[in-house]
Amino acid sequence: MIEFSETELTAAVVDSFKDTPNPRAKFLLQELVKSLHHYVLKTELTFEEWELAIDFLTRTGQKCTPIRQEFILLSDVLGVSMLVDAVNHRDRGGATQTTVLGPFYVGEHKVMPHGTDISAALPGERLFVQSRVTDVQGKPLAGVAVDVWHADDSGHYDSQRANYLDEGASSRARFMTDADGRFFFRTILPFSYPVPTDGPVGELIGATRRPAMRPAHIHFLAVAPGYEPLVTHVFMAGDPNIECDVVFGVKHELIAKIEKRTDAAMPDGKPAGSSPWHLMTYEFRIKPGGGTAPKPLAAKATEAA
Repeated sequence: MIEFSETELTAAVVDSFKDTPNPRAKFLLQELVKSLHHYVLKTELTFEEWELAIDFLTRTGQKCTPIRQEFILLSDVLGVSMLVDAVNHRDRGGATQTTVLGPFYVGEHKVMPHGTDISAALPGERLFVQSRVTDVQGKPLAGVAVDVWHADDSGHYDSQRANYLDEGASSRARFMTDADGRFFFRTILPFSYPVPTDGPVGELIGATRRPAMRPAHIHFLAVAPGYEPLVTHVFMAGDPNIECDVVFGVKHELIAKIEKRTDAAMPDGKPAGSSPWHLMTYEFRIKPGGGTAPKPLAAKATEAA
């Protein structure tokens, strides 16, 4: 008879998955058991610590809603999201660097004409974004769907508002690239912001005295048939939180210089207004391949139900 002792238990649990039909699932489960058991043995985990961890994970799940994913936030602040991203995008082959999707992606956005002000109803310093999508050789790509979304000048995403489901989206849109691979839009200048700290993940950040800030950025998701979907951010150069991003998402290539301008017209020829405005220029390169655009976990859960 097997003795389920400290020295034999791990092997017994690993062996219990030996008949799993899916080889990948078998591998993942067995490696998970090995890692978890190693952690318990190495740290000599106490009952009190184990109970605290169970309670923390339970409350993390209870904090999730269709428009908030606390588990993604936990993965982000532990660096797991960026590590998964790095493992799956090792060879960029000249394509733009990737980064995390983040917990505020809500799914496909409404297609809008180039030049639309996607934050027209919001206060803030005006920003004109001009961009282009090419392949890795620099050939312009037409008809690429590019989703964009970002926080407002107080550091909140539209989906964090209590009335989001009634009022709808702001600072989000989808643009289709033109024949020269270009798209452009107006919005407001995003600012640094703390990740949500009103849940278990916020408790973790506070207890460990880590900064909760993310540097100012705009999210981009570019999808085109025959190409690998690109999930990335563009960060604002000079932001004081560039070096201490709480989700470890900053990469040097993804930092863009933001120009302060006083021209009477923006690059699309339309009036800029009486106040100074800002210009961001960035070019994305996507690589041949396959794959589908990511979906929010809430959408995946609905499909599986």
